[in-house]
Amino acid sequence: MSLFIQSIINGLNQGAIYALIALGYTMVYGIIRMINFAHGDFIMVGAYSLFYTVPLMINYGMPAWMAVIIAIAVCVTVGVAVEIIAYRPVRGAGSMSALITALAMSLFLENLAMVLFGANPKSVPAIFTLPSIEVLGAKLQWKYLLTISIGIIMMVGLQLFVKKTKLGKAMRAVPQDKEASTLMGINVNKIITTTFAIGSGLAAVAALMYCSTYPRCTTDMGSMMGLKAFIAAVLGGIGSIPGAMVGGIIVGLVEIFVKVYIAPGWYEAITYSLLIFVLLIKPTGIMGKNAGEKV
Repeated sequence: MSLFIQSIINGLNQGAIYALIALGYTMVYGIIRMINFAHGDFIMVGAYSLFYTVPLMINYGMPAWMAVIIAIAVCVTVGVAVEIIAYRPVRGAGSMSALITALAMSLFLENLAMVLFGANPKSVPAIFTLPSIEVLGAKLQWKYLLTISIGIIMMVGLQLFVKKTKLGKAMRAVPQDKEASTLMGINVNKIITTTFAIGSGLAAVAALMYCSTYPRCTTDMGSMMGLKAFIAAVLGGIGSIPGAMVGGIIVGLVEIFVKVYIAPGWYEAITYSLLIFVLLIKPTGIMGKNAGEKV
């Protein structure tokens, strides 16, 4: 029983991290119908930012978690720069050009990080010093609850932002009809850049929660987490903010339960098989909606 409860706790923690990353995918796809495969590498940028700034915060007597403020600024800067320099010039060239550009940016960021920081993993200092409690024989760390809570807060906050604010309504209008949005006075480039900034900032928060659980960063960490988060986004219904959260939790739970109860080496294969299964049964995902696309 204790093993089962521990697996649920670990799965929810892992799933919340995937959900935070998947929210970034969903934000970008919801606005410009583009899969930003470089989004996972923004996590890597955030992790290396934490590696260098957490010790500074500790040395100056500040809480280590405040390093996330600098990480958010760095990730937002990188995300906006990628959108302006790489994605904006090919925006009208078709989905295939955008996809190839996204993959190229992912490889560029990974190799640039390897040149700047080296190939060896870096150990991130402890970010949270929170206690743990025992629940029916399982160890529940408070930082896990923090990760899950942050994921839920981000999901609810983004949903309210998109549905209730003027900027959020503009974000929903742009993918429906860019020309009409422009005629209504909406600056499409500004909306898209803002969306990338929000998604990149979420990547920094995800990096904080990931490094609090797994205190290390590598140059290729973003590519693997990005793939898992992409599966979560598709599973929940890419373009759906609540769907990203649901998909992330499901992927996290599946991974942990496969590791514990089936075979540790099979969890990635089963996770990818889950994506294929969903695409075959319900291509729009659990919370996605069938919608006709203008051609």
